[in-house]
Amino acid sequence: MSPEPPRILLVDSYDSFTYNLAALCRKTIPNCYVHIIKNDDIELKDLSSYLPYFSGVIVGPGPGSPDIPEDIGLVKDLWKIDDAHLLPVFGVCLGLQSLALENGAKLRRLSVVKHGHVSAVEHNGTDIFKGVGPVDAVRYHSLHVELSGAKDIEELASTHDEGNGRVVMALRHRTRPFWAVQYHPESVLTRGGGIEVMLNFWRLARTWTFSRGRVTRPWDQKADAIFGVPWPYVRPLPSAPRVNTPLSASTIRLSIPGLSAPDICEVLGVDDDSSPFVMLESAAHPGRFTIIGCLTSTSLRVTYTIGNSFVHLANGESCDQIDLGSHDVWSWLTSFMNKRKVSGGSSEIPFWGGLIGYLSYELGTDSLRVSADRVSSQTRHPDVNLVFVERSIILDSTSGHIYVQSITEDDNEWLTEMAEQLHSAARNYSTYSSYNTTSYSTKARPNTSTVILPDRDLYRSRINLAKEHLFAGESYELCLTANTHITLNDPLAPKASSTYSPSWQRYKHLRELNPAPHAAYLRLHPTTLLASSPERFLSYTRPPGTTYKLCPVKGTLRKGPHITRAVAEQALRGSQKEVAENLMIVDLIRHDMHGAVGENVEVKQFCTVEECKTVWQLVSVIEGQSAEGADKTASHYANGALGWEVLRRSLPPGMSCSMTGAPKKRSVEILQTLEDEERNVYSGVFGYWCAGGGGDWSVTIRSCFKYDDRYECDAHSWTEFNNPDFYPGVHEPEQWVIGAGGAITALSDPDAEWDEMLAKLQSVLRVFGAAVPRGH
Repeated sequence: MSPEPPRILLVDSYDSFTYNLAALCRKTIPNCYVHIIKNDDIELKDLSSYLPYFSGVIVGPGPGSPDIPEDIGLVKDLWKIDDAHLLPVFGVCLGLQSLALENGAKLRRLSVVKHGHVSAVEHNGTDIFKGVGPVDAVRYHSLHVELSGAKDIEELASTHDEGNGRVVMALRHRTRPFWAVQYHPESVLTRGGGIEVMLNFWRLARTWTFSRGRVTRPWDQKADAIFGVPWPYVRPLPSAPRVNTPLSASTIRLSIPGLSAPDICEVLGVDDDSSPFVMLESAAHPGRFTIIGCLTSTSLRVTYTIGNSFVHLANGESCDQIDLGSHDVWSWLTSFMNKRKVSGGSSEIPFWGGLIGYLSYELGTDSLRVSADRVSSQTRHPDVNLVFVERSIILDSTSGHIYVQSITEDDNEWLTEMAEQLHSAARNYSTYSSYNTTSYSTKARPNTSTVILPDRDLYRSRINLAKEHLFAGESYELCLTANTHITLNDPLAPKASSTYSPSWQRYKHLRELNPAPHAAYLRLHPTTLLASSPERFLSYTRPPGTTYKLCPVKGTLRKGPHITRAVAEQALRGSQKEVAENLMIVDLIRHDMHGAVGENVEVKQFCTVEECKTVWQLVSVIEGQSAEGADKTASHYANGALGWEVLRRSLPPGMSCSMTGAPKKRSVEILQTLEDEERNVYSGVFGYWCAGGGGDWSVTIRSCFKYDDRYECDAHSWTEFNNPDFYPGVHEPEQWVIGAGGAITALSDPDAEWDEMLAKLQSVLRVFGAAVPRGH
């Protein structure tokens, strides 16, 4: 009987790089079992009896300080294990600081914090650095240790910083099998001191184990109740009931030059503000496909609000509360989509039919088990707001083709009629365009908007508070945001009109002012969202062979007459700040994806400068694939559920302006103390889940949204536009919200950050005929 593979216990201090470290363990010790526990899951007195089952312990990094019990948990006691239970331990970052502190070292703050910075590490080539050449190591820390007066601790490596002087980078205990590094061996940019040092740790650990005659015990299944199944572990996907006849997509491909996405929307009746409408538009390079939902009165709407034990299912005729039962909203939607699998669509396009809509920022924080103290409000946007699209039109900007498709059974008549409508619209384009646009300008008239900006002094003070958290080691970066409120006192629509959509006209103006590869017009009452996002968040292809891709953008430079590619490369790739922020996001995203799909995660592109219509931007690409054969099972049973799981684990976005920070959970908790309002739709995601198994979601930035409950489901019926209580023709002022903010680092200047927030705000504020008032 072959020996059981080694088992490693990884202690997670609520960090956002933990699964990267687990993946490095698996590379170092092939086929090992990695069991991950939180540092407050169990006390050492209870853990000790289980340590004989493990070959070693890895103490991961984490936010906070090793001298704060709530931050360090059981880690501080690991260094005091009695000889009977002693085993090799390797610490990273917070782990090194704890080892040093428990052995008499002093804890200090760095004068210049190192978050996402690469440093040359000096070592003597012995111990865990035996045979290791030059080391360039990624650092995420604001605290460090001084070894003067420390007992039984020996320094193995250091670096020298301008402003900090000599900083300890690695150490070992003289008599016990404990080693640690201050830097992050698991980071994508660590060179020389990653797997090389981990291999040496494992060599030394085995040597120590053999010399002591220590033998690990065979695994006891009773331990599963405490330690769970080892990583990598893909969350079980709900199996779908057998469907005898899955839905089939029928498609007609057309070539109609000159017919734009807005033209098609107007053919479909987008100007009827009482009706739901959805479009995901690629309005600029590198976007390619535009998806327009052809909704009907029977199109099924799904909404959910955090804290509820039910979802709303509604169409134009009814609205029902469906109890979640044993599900959360994520698994409930998985089951919903399991019953609506589609096959037979065109392989040339990414969407055949399925869910389109948005997910709020707070839905992501809820998944992190960070609860918001919500104030009761009658104007709360749903946290999940989706519509199931059965008929759709897809535009391919590369080929010029238009696809008309349906997953409704025996729908050929509609396909033929819609194709003819589009041909007719193209033939009569000039007349149709004149009829629909000459009466109303897409631009807001001046002096019709009341703009309430965030308070400048308060925002600047919050920046300083955020920096204090960074200096204290609580986070590496915090994305501080604030809402701007716009009241439109003179709406665009004529007062007698009941078939005119001011929000649609504003969206058309937005796409003119700020064309974006990931734009959207989503009118899903009570929410209307106008988005011009530059950034895709997550995409995943149809199975089999599904690829999951995250593409963080961090670092932009507006184009200008003298801004050549060479200038952009120097300004972006040559900026330590921009590269450091991008690196933090890449490492965070790798962790999120490893947690969902397992080991097969790769950085395909790091900090590449890409050219867009109005800006140059710094882009990285991270791809993952599930274990061999897993997505085939997913395709049969779960219809894209693993992609949905990757999305769940990745929210709220830790990318773009770094919408949260890292470590993510602690950063979200801090941001709740620094931001006065919920973000709602802003900094969540919008996109689609195709019933064929693929998906594509973008970050909700450069956007605005409003609440309008005139047509909202009340759990029993829909309030109708023609209800006399609404007095058609009498227009209440429109209330819009624009969220904006920026990533706060230790180097942030409050005035510069305020100006950056206003610049982002201005890109959307112009849609309302408004500008940032002078003096702000």
